[in-house]
Amino acid sequence: MELYEVMRTTFAAREFTDEVLPDDVLYDILENARFAPSGGNRQGNRVIVVRDAETRGQLAKLAEPAAKRYAAQIKAGESPWNAVIATKVTAEEIANTPAPAPLTESFKAASVVLVFVVDLKMVASMDQDLDRIGVISGASIYPFVWNTLLAARQAGFGGTITTLAAAMEPDVQALLNIPADHAVSAVVPLGKPVKQLTKLRRNSVEQIASRENFDGAAFTLG
Repeated sequence: MELYEVMRTTFAAREFTDEVLPDDVLYDILENARFAPSGGNRQGNRVIVVRDAETRGQLAKLAEPAAKRYAAQIKAGESPWNAVIATKVTAEEIANTPAPAPLTESFKAASVVLVFVVDLKMVASMDQDLDRIGVISGASIYPFVWNTLLAARQAGFGGTITTLAAAMEPDVQALLNIPADHAVSAVVPLGKPVKQLTKLRRNSVEQIASRENFDGAAFTLG
């Protein structure tokens, strides 16, 4: 496929057929995805290939608490898990909210689940002293994650970046023998999508790009 087509048709796939993603195809996906950049080229990225059905089921279970809060906040009209605007949803409301199946069942339905982690000793967290939630460390792992999804699309497969299980990081670390100094960054189910979307809805260039300042004129060709 042509690069721009892959970029414009790689969507968040959560429903999969029973077609197997073979090891040789997955190896080829990772072989190409590994060329993603990382801070200082330190390459602190790791990925765990999980095929065992029981382990995938446990990962789905670990994603449920965050999924319940996500759903409860959506129901309350909030932006889920937002670090700027505090939630008004109570612990009781969260506990009584069922975990939406689409947020967890994909771990079980997928051919394979990839767990991406990053060695925190290998990243430069330039925003660590700012008075806000840190995001810079992700620059050393998410290009690799997205490259994997782009390569999967090229191979006729698909998946989605999920982060719900990261809320239970100590339990995920214990389940997969991940060292404490490695952050769980994404849990990605991969498989053959039931339906391949080709027309994705995204904000236009004019809506996301401005000239010279954040509040500058929209970047257009006119």
